[in-house]
Amino acid sequence: MPSASHAPSDSFDFAASGRRVFAIEGEALTAVAARLDGAFSAACRAILACRGRVVCTGMGKSGHVARKIAATLASTGTPAFYMHPGEAAHGDLGMVTDADVVLALSYSGESDEVLLLLPALKRQGNVVLAMTGRGQSTLAREADTHLDVAVPVEACPLQLAPTSSTTAALAMGDALAVALLEARGFTADDFARSHPAGALGRRLLLHITDVMHVGDDVPKVGPAASISEALVEMSRKRLGMTAVVDTDNHLLGLYTDGDLRRSLDDANVDLRHTRIDAVMTRAPRTISADALAAEAAQLMETHKINALLVTNRAGQVVGALNIHDLLRARVV
Repeated sequence: MPSASHAPSDSFDFAASGRRVFAIEGEALTAVAARLDGAFSAACRAILACRGRVVCTGMGKSGHVARKIAATLASTGTPAFYMHPGEAAHGDLGMVTDADVVLALSYSGESDEVLLLLPALKRQGNVVLAMTGRGQSTLAREADTHLDVAVPVEACPLQLAPTSSTTAALAMGDALAVALLEARGFTADDFARSHPAGALGRRLLLHITDVMHVGDDVPKVGPAASISEALVEMSRKRLGMTAVVDTDNHLLGLYTDGDLRRSLDDANVDLRHTRIDAVMTRAPRTISADALAAEAAQLMETHKINALLVTNRAGQVVGALNIHDLLRARVV
């Protein structure tokens, strides 16, 4: 802990210090981007040609960056994992096959733990990609391809803590992942499949069939039913609506809580004797069972409705859902 004599004064401008870091790291990223050349393309081609996985490795802060790069690659269509170089030298190197590409990170290019792995990787025939800040370092020279992430200056005023350099390495990893994603034609659906628990996964993978009510849970009455009978069905099924169907289950109309309020305001409507087909909404909004749940949410929002009937191509009612079903599924 710093001594009391080194505590910042009340007038210390924290925001100015933070802005200085952003400015320095922004300049560093611009400098690295300007140097992207054939080596970057070669690295991308090597990964695209890889029949195995990309094994990311590095020590210390470079190890943290390597772990993040591996995660980003894996989630965007490039199988990858992180391997700790210290553990690799004690057995974990057995996880690396001759079909894998190794991406080794070391800003100095002289990390002993990383360099120790090179002879074994070379013997096995692995393609080695290096990401360093020193083009003349051992790691840069020994690698098949060198990605230059040298930065003019660290954002740390003491020039001790890796700051600009780790940001540059992270950005280089992102650049690799995005370039590979675009080259592969990786889509949002592909991304969702590797993120099934995330918001995007729910939007792109969850279908109406996953959330709709079916069978006896679908509220339905015939066209000759009274409003009172329809209300009993709506109360039992608790979806705030009921479908009106013929004897073959074809949809004729819909009656909702909103329709009930309008019926109560109409002096000519008798809840016990008025037929439901006299007050129902004809040709209501529907959705198909194979549609995405997100489509139902969008339809409800666009048309200011809280429930939908699910129909098949023949116009028969096969399910029902309301906004609460989508909320429970965390689609909205």
